[in-house]
Amino acid sequence: MHSSHLLIEEPIRMISILEPSKYSFFPAMTKIVGTLGPKSRSVDVISSCLKAGMSVARFDFSWGDAEYHQETLENLKTSIKSTKKLCAVMLDTVGAEMQVVNKKETAISLQADNQVVLTPDQGQEASSEILPINFDGLAKSVKAGDTIFVGQYLFTGSETTSVWLEVAEVTGLNVVCTIKNSATLAGALFTLHASQIHIDLPTLTEKDKEVISTWGVKNKIDFLSLSYTRHAEDVRQAREFLSTLGDLSQTQIFAKIENVEGLTHFDEILQEADGIILSRGNLGIDLPPEKVFYFQKSALYKCNMAGKPAVLTRVVDSMTDNLRPTRAEATDVANAVLDGSDAILLGAETLRGLYPVETISTVGKICAEAEKVFNQDLYFKRTVKHVGEPMTHLESIASSAVRAAIKVKASVIICFTSSGRAARLIAKYRPTMPVLSVVIPRLKTNQLKWSFSGAFEARQSLIVRGLFPMLADPRHPAESTSASNESILKVALDHGKTSGVIKPHDRVVICQKVGDASLVKIIELED
Repeated sequence: MHSSHLLIEEPIRMISILEPSKYSFFPAMTKIVGTLGPKSRSVDVISSCLKAGMSVARFDFSWGDAEYHQETLENLKTSIKSTKKLCAVMLDTVGAEMQVVNKKETAISLQADNQVVLTPDQGQEASSEILPINFDGLAKSVKAGDTIFVGQYLFTGSETTSVWLEVAEVTGLNVVCTIKNSATLAGALFTLHASQIHIDLPTLTEKDKEVISTWGVKNKIDFLSLSYTRHAEDVRQAREFLSTLGDLSQTQIFAKIENVEGLTHFDEILQEADGIILSRGNLGIDLPPEKVFYFQKSALYKCNMAGKPAVLTRVVDSMTDNLRPTRAEATDVANAVLDGSDAILLGAETLRGLYPVETISTVGKICAEAEKVFNQDLYFKRTVKHVGEPMTHLESIASSAVRAAIKVKASVIICFTSSGRAARLIAKYRPTMPVLSVVIPRLKTNQLKWSFSGAFEARQSLIVRGLFPMLADPRHPAESTSASNESILKVALDHGKTSGVIKPHDRVVICQKVGDASLVKIIELED
């Protein structure tokens, strides 16, 4: 393991704390994924979220139907047009999630030391004596002494709406539990989590497949968040399924690691997935609390070295009800950046929280401060060493572009790319300046019609730290004459100037393909 305190630049200049953030067109290089829900689905609020720095919108199908989410998405599209801020769409599956079914939505009061029965008989009404659940295999999976956690959906783990149960006995399909703490369960949806126990539910349920093949296809989702990924095979099966759904063959799969089983198979999962989401809420229940930090640091390091985006959840839970995060939460966000997170995912904070916009803004500001003291030099050396020699052609170009940009103190790296791969490789080396990824659309055909690719590639870089995409005019191919490249370059430079990243006399590093060769060049701007 590599300790992350090394990734702070020495010495930290205290004055930097007082300096305003360097870039205005995004509050930070670290990206923010916002979950859209009851408190964040109007055009006004979504527009404010985009302006505050949200670059990926997450649609969580654990609750709400397709129609509800479609309305929210239409509002997102309207907001994107009016704010001119790009935003990608992530569909989050339900997966192997056990839930307590409370049809009447009446509050259920549970008293410590009393007993409650978990039953798969969903015909029963939920009460303080019996809780119906959506899974009939629990009795086969648990034994006396096992721990079960029940919490409000997107629980924070500290509120009085969460309860710990200990299995007393198993009778037939029912599980009798002793209540360890008094709590009141309110609302329709409660997550049930059995610590360190294999639950025999499919990772991609029939309901998930139906949602993906209808809502997902219709809306050409950019990312699929695969809940409860436990094995590499889960990712392979999901990819096989997506490959049968036309455009969704381009959708990136982010494996959501939520339990010890997923951590055990982490290396193989990382090889198969396009990115990783560390679901710290559920991990925090499955793991002893003292182990959580170690797995976080280890998993982020592995993602960084593989050049795959790593997303961290559950950072500012208290902002669900409060305008300011706790000291511990603020430090936690900064440490996530120093540990190598590409993006921070907000769940309850934006879904049902009172301050969705302020939360995004606050997290962005903390990320920007942490980025100022990120030890890029050490990170760069570590990444080069990990890649080893001989480097591939692309890897060599990417690392050279970053090294050159840092040496000449360039204000931005501009990368021309058609697949987005070159730009992602540059971002892997964590340059201290933004990478403008100019995605050049490619003409493709499916024998029936011609279409341009590029939109997926552009939006999918919205989850990568430091990468800011723009889609070029399709009439300019990526490997083309210097004349057409000059005109795209001008558009990219103008974009950089209007967003405040590029100023007169700045140096800019450009990475592009010319014929079969790749080129890294440095230009100095005039007025």
